[in-house]
Amino acid sequence: MPQETVDAAEWVGGGAALLAWSNEEGAEGRPPLIARGSHRGLGISGTLASQRDVRRLIQASDLGAMMADLSGCLSVVRVTEGELQAATASTRALSVFHAENDDLHLVGTRALHVHLVANAGQVAWNEVALQTMIRQGYFLSDETPYRGVTALGPSSVITIKDGRRRIATRPLPPALPAPTSARAKRQSIRRLGDALVAAVEPLQAVPEPVNLALTGGRDSRLMAALLHAGHVPFRATTNGLDTHPDVIIARELAARLRIHHAVIPPVRTEAKDAVLVPHPSVRTYEVIRACEGMTSAYESIVDYRPYSTMPTMSGQSGEILRGGFLYGQGQTTDRAMRRRVGDFFLKNEPLFTDEANEHARMLAEPWLRRVGENPWEVLDHLYVTYRVGRWHAAARVGSLRRGDPVQPFLDNRVVIEALSLDQRWRHSEEVVHELTSRLAPGLQEVELEGKPWRFRTGQAKAQRRWWQRKPPVRTSAPPAPKRGNPWNWRTSPGPRLSALLGEFVLERADALTALVRGDALKAFFSEPVVKQPALAWNLYTVAALLTGAFPGTPPAITDPVRVEIPQET
Repeated sequence: MPQETVDAAEWVGGGAALLAWSNEEGAEGRPPLIARGSHRGLGISGTLASQRDVRRLIQASDLGAMMADLSGCLSVVRVTEGELQAATASTRALSVFHAENDDLHLVGTRALHVHLVANAGQVAWNEVALQTMIRQGYFLSDETPYRGVTALGPSSVITIKDGRRRIATRPLPPALPAPTSARAKRQSIRRLGDALVAAVEPLQAVPEPVNLALTGGRDSRLMAALLHAGHVPFRATTNGLDTHPDVIIARELAARLRIHHAVIPPVRTEAKDAVLVPHPSVRTYEVIRACEGMTSAYESIVDYRPYSTMPTMSGQSGEILRGGFLYGQGQTTDRAMRRRVGDFFLKNEPLFTDEANEHARMLAEPWLRRVGENPWEVLDHLYVTYRVGRWHAAARVGSLRRGDPVQPFLDNRVVIEALSLDQRWRHSEEVVHELTSRLAPGLQEVELEGKPWRFRTGQAKAQRRWWQRKPPVRTSAPPAPKRGNPWNWRTSPGPRLSALLGEFVLERADALTALVRGDALKAFFSEPVVKQPALAWNLYTVAALLTGAFPGTPPAITDPVRVEIPQET
């Protein structure tokens, strides 16, 4: 952010110091940069459902026990004379990083800050850890790109006192057996629904409507139902072409809820036969700067804008309510799920060096051991621990430049309630369906983008009885959304963008020799169009990271790249 937008504060005493920076510029309703108590200072990253909890966090004797009961999406750092503590919530969507050197123990919410202080202002890469960045585009571990800097796990507290470091972690909650009666199901749904409603209650007092990124899927639809039920004023926006299923279905959802809906089309050429996208060097430079090398430039990170207090929401991370990584699991045999876990850690194994593959096996081993005990729980907890705790957390850092998005799916109480529900039940999608029905009756019946509700697969559509309330009358029916995978330039990059990605990576192949095999790298980029675009972007990101793109000067090439839109036949 521009330096003039950044405020600072500090608390110092008895061998411990808390330094805080923020671009929020005194945003109304936010806690102070450092909340002060009796010989204590507290810094909060993220949001709390109740500002009264700030005082409770300052005074709590057991920070871990206090965090377990909070509603919000946050992490905290607290100092007193001679002691430093930091804590994460159940998702660690707001990260905490720690390191040490001969003189200092360091804890912070930005990995680079921690690293530069610990390493005398110099950057030293943890190269072998970057193998998972290439495979997945984020970290499947507590490692960071920076040597000696580690991410604190979910539901964890780090305490540093008398020169010693101690980390205590609360295990993620085990799932209870699936309810066997309609009454028990309603009770479980009600508890989760109440936690979701509590997470958005503070939005009832905001001065302007919430902006919801609405698609044709399940999760943003549930967010719309939640805001509707919570009597929170909101409007919706959808990105895409008019023919995209997301746009068509979102229009229908907005019409049913009688809210304002805006469509944001992609930038296209005058002939509308192509889209113009940022040059890979520009895109990568921005993503690395915003996310500190912990997510790939394949991901779309929001650009910088002055900090706004306007609340924004989306359906991101709603998979927590659908079983985590189970949501995309077709076969649910123990063997299939064990193979899925192995593929997470050892994806594209022939591309990588022996050292990189051995490191990946070491990271996979504890999870593969757990698969034999409870494969459903493993795919559920892997999602919260890494997909949210590392990928989402890294991407979120970029969005914090322009505001603090409200994400009820990541609310601490919501996550605990969700993980406590049987994974098979959540995997069936009945939980999300019933929540949507309870919060905004009728919204669950609007056609979904992609596959239908999983628990309804193979069922005939239930007929509405004559005595049941009729659905709202539409003035005009929207066109039926097209099935199949709609075109997207990230997944269909075409020859021009593929060439730019390949040329850049192959020119910097020497920087990747500890991670990938040179012959396999050449073979990967030998086709006119890359077959795995995400992997190509991941390689581009790591190559840029290791060859000075961060924190280097802005790229010289800024012209956008033209990507042709395939014509329908």
